[in-house]
Amino acid sequence: MPAGSTPERLAEIVRGRGVRDERLLAAIAEIPRGAFVPPEVEAGAYGDTPLPIPHDQVTTQPSLVAQMVEALELAGSERVLEIGTGYGWQTALLARLAGKVWSIERWPDLLDAARANLGRAGIAGVELVVRDGSEGLPHEAPFDAVIVAAAFTSVPPPLAEQVAQSGRLVQPIGPGGRDDVTLFEKRSEGLVPVRSIVPAHFVRLRGRYGYGERM
Repeated sequence: MPAGSTPERLAEIVRGRGVRDERLLAAIAEIPRGAFVPPEVEAGAYGDTPLPIPHDQVTTQPSLVAQMVEALELAGSERVLEIGTGYGWQTALLARLAGKVWSIERWPDLLDAARANLGRAGIAGVELVVRDGSEGLPHEAPFDAVIVAAAFTSVPPPLAEQVAQSGRLVQPIGPGGRDDVTLFEKRSEGLVPVRSIVPAHFVRLRGRYGYGERM
């Protein structure tokens, strides 16, 4: 590991990007991102960059993960739905900040890797599921917070329906590659956009209510 490449240093970098949630920054400093990436790219785990994982996917840039998670305003007791487990680092952060996390991944081998990573890190309070993320988990709804790590031009209707009243959803809105990460809130009139968080580049959301089931 290069000198200065530590979880604590990554937390400092993320703070420098404007993230102010102290619980979140503490979680980033405590949970080693290097334990949640493929071994061949571990040397880059503590830079603020996305890293490749199988199936032509990439991990989300750490500061972007932090900005999205911070927008959920987690206090510690929430039921959270994550779409896109990847190798599990964002999942681990959510588990430290919320009450219970359900995480959906469409690739079984990625989910197996995430499960092993979370187990080695001693992360509890997470249920991992292989399924179409665009459909959510209706049998576990409603969720106080939903975070989507893939882009689509709108929030899939099942996900909008599964957000609890006054709950929050964060999703990159766009075609994949030119996206606007947006915070939504569930109000009496439905799920409404609250603010743009940051422009970003995400992979496309695949599934029945996304861009189709190309594997």
